[in-house]
Amino acid sequence: MSSQNDPVRALLAEAWVSWAERGAALAAEDWERPTRLPGWTVRDLYAHVAPVPEMFTGLRAAVLDGRPEVVDGAGILRVYNRPGGIAHTAADQVAEAAKQVAQVAEPAVLIARFGVEGPAALDGLADLPPGAAVAHPLLGSVTVGALGEVALMEATVHLLDLIAAVGGPPPAEGALDFTRALLARVADPVDFIEAATGRGAAAVLPVVR
Repeated sequence: MSSQNDPVRALLAEAWVSWAERGAALAAEDWERPTRLPGWTVRDLYAHVAPVPEMFTGLRAAVLDGRPEVVDGAGILRVYNRPGGIAHTAADQVAEAAKQVAQVAEPAVLIARFGVEGPAALDGLADLPPGAAVAHPLLGSVTVGALGEVALMEATVHLLDLIAAVGGPPPAEGALDFTRALLARVADPVDFIEAATGRGAAAVLPVVR
């Protein structure tokens, strides 16, 4: 299924274009600006979010038959962000990996991942529908669509981090609407509704690290 027929893939491709266009407009010194993520520069942020074509190749090789264990992005985020989940235990390793990539990848390379390589790799999965199941080392199995949902959330949240650091237009309205809805689905529904309406005192936020 192409991005034209899959709203999440279309929004993800659009978000990557925003990253590429914003990167192309940055001055050399902007890449070393600090972001609101402690210890992260703009270049580190690009290195963290930039799509890696090899990951898409791995998805095709990991396709499984049968029903996946995790079917949406909220399910992935609940597993990752639960106490002792990878969002907590691997945070330092994720940051270090981004910094290592940033040290060797020139800005032009990072921009090309968003503007050329990532979109091309995404189009290469056009025949994999969102409901296709793939093996996952932490989740057992998950749908392609669920992975796309998390990728869109990451691209949108971190685009806000980028804008806070260097300015620029906001993310697309569709990406913002989707990300807001996805994050709301991560929380317990009753706790979230009661907190959002001032009726409960449960500590609902943040829902992701």
